[in-house]
Amino acid sequence: MTQVFTEDGSAVPVTVVELLPLTVTQVKTEQNDGYTAIQFGCISAKAKHLTKAQQQHLQKNNVPLLRKLKEVRIPANEAESFKVGDVIQPAGDGSFLNEGILVHVTGKSIGKGFQGNTKRWHHGRGPMSHGSKSHRLPGSIGAGTTPGRVFKGLQMAGKMGNEQVTVRNLQVVRIIPEKNVVLIKGAVPGVEGGLLTIQPKPERWNQPKY
Repeated sequence: MTQVFTEDGSAVPVTVVELLPLTVTQVKTEQNDGYTAIQFGCISAKAKHLTKAQQQHLQKNNVPLLRKLKEVRIPANEAESFKVGDVIQPAGDGSFLNEGILVHVTGKSIGKGFQGNTKRWHHGRGPMSHGSKSHRLPGSIGAGTTPGRVFKGLQMAGKMGNEQVTVRNLQVVRIIPEKNVVLIKGAVPGVEGGLLTIQPKPERWNQPKY
């Protein structure tokens, strides 16, 4: 993260996100696959880092070996404009990224390991006075005879983080096309160097037009 300054001198905290070129590796159609979508990949890879299935899938379509593959569903009329091997520049012409728009950013959150109730679920603690033996303990997990068991979904200690998270309504502050970089206001999920998915905020049917 860093900061940039607006015209009125305000400092805005931003995250610098690199936009990787996307290579179309497959176009799925309603007739062949039952739905319409495009599959694309990024980050070049060596053959030893891919499974045999991944290698043959990419070689069959005559595209370079790529490490990360992702699929996005699109309307059938838009799928006709994509062909296998096309390279999509996220910051190029026709991109939805414009300064000032709101976007949703999806990534894998930072793993925190095994954590207790207080940190994982923000439970309150017990009294800290002398004689108390319950400072950060979980406490009761249910009644005794009735129901005589622990309900599913009870908030308890366990592994925290390392799961898909979407941070919504982040503002695009600045775009630098020559460096394939976008500056997004605030923090985004995941570790430094992690992969993110940026999508425009969808418009609701009852969204105000101002």
